[in-house]
Amino acid sequence: MLTAGDDYPIHQAATPVAIAGTDRNFYDRFFFNGYSPDGTLFFGGAMGIYPHLNIIDAAFSVTDGVTQRSMFASRNLNHERMDTRVGPISVKIEHPLQRVRLTVADNESGISADLVFTGRAAPIEEPRFTRTNGARTLMDITRMTQNGSYAGHLKIDGKTHDAKGWMGTRDRSWGVRPIGAPDTQPMLPPVPFQFYWLWAPLNFKDYALFFHTNDDSTGAPWNRSALLVPLDGSEPIHLSAPASTLVFKPGTRHASSAQLTGMTPAGPVTVDLQIERTFFMNGIGYTHPTRGHGMYQGEDSLAFETLNVGPSTEAEVGNNHIQALASATLTLPDGRKVEGRGVLEQLIIGPHAPTGFKDIFDLA
Repeated sequence: MLTAGDDYPIHQAATPVAIAGTDRNFYDRFFFNGYSPDGTLFFGGAMGIYPHLNIIDAAFSVTDGVTQRSMFASRNLNHERMDTRVGPISVKIEHPLQRVRLTVADNESGISADLVFTGRAAPIEEPRFTRTNGARTLMDITRMTQNGSYAGHLKIDGKTHDAKGWMGTRDRSWGVRPIGAPDTQPMLPPVPFQFYWLWAPLNFKDYALFFHTNDDSTGAPWNRSALLVPLDGSEPIHLSAPASTLVFKPGTRHASSAQLTGMTPAGPVTVDLQIERTFFMNGIGYTHPTRGHGMYQGEDSLAFETLNVGPSTEAEVGNNHIQALASATLTLPDGRKVEGRGVLEQLIIGPHAPTGFKDIFDLA
């Protein structure tokens, strides 16, 4: 099965590009977030390609702290993985590993955008994420992450917001994770689902910082890393003994504040986070009950959704997965403090002994 991608020197196996191994759950994904300098507006965007489902989907969502408005687009991929357009949403690589353009054409939602992301430093490659459920692969992915700035604009209900000076993060991930329709024959014996995930890509004037952890139910990490990236071109600094401490909002599984720590050869690094705004990841398809990633929506589909944001919204099971916009104070080994901003992504399902969660969804 030949496609346009076969004209590019990007093959990884003796098969056409349209074939990505044998696992139906193989995917290839773009993700973006961005926030205004004062933190009043936050957007997220995502696009997923699922070669063996023959589906491409995308979503774009904006919150002002009062409402979160989302659009979801999906179509048949027609096996052309290089055609990164779906509905009004498109992604274009303008300079690989450096500059990417995210466009949302005019549509009936009243939200459109033309946003060019430029990396502040080269992307980082995170440690490979591999997780099994019994003998079955649950997750086997590679992800690269990059902090950057935006140019262009975001238009909401006829008002144009200049995105110059906005900061944010993009990532690219690919591999195997649960997508589309659930497996009709789960593993035996059944294993209760547990997932503890924190991710903090943070922007400071002269630094970028990346922290993530996946923990098991005892709190032991199965994938954890922290990296401090100077923006003067010098080498990234891997932080040893990375750790996190969260203070949770009562009645939720979401943090009100957090502290991240790690060690450099010159001494400790600390980041203190104060949560400012909540962005619900189901607004771009993550864990969404009907517009989830890879779900078949028909040949060509476009849908819209508005979520009212408030304390009760955060307590709902379907809104557990969030990115929390946060102000950040970085304390360097020499005692200097640097102010910045970024997100603390949180997805906590099931028990996690260090934070006191015991069941699938008990609340703080």
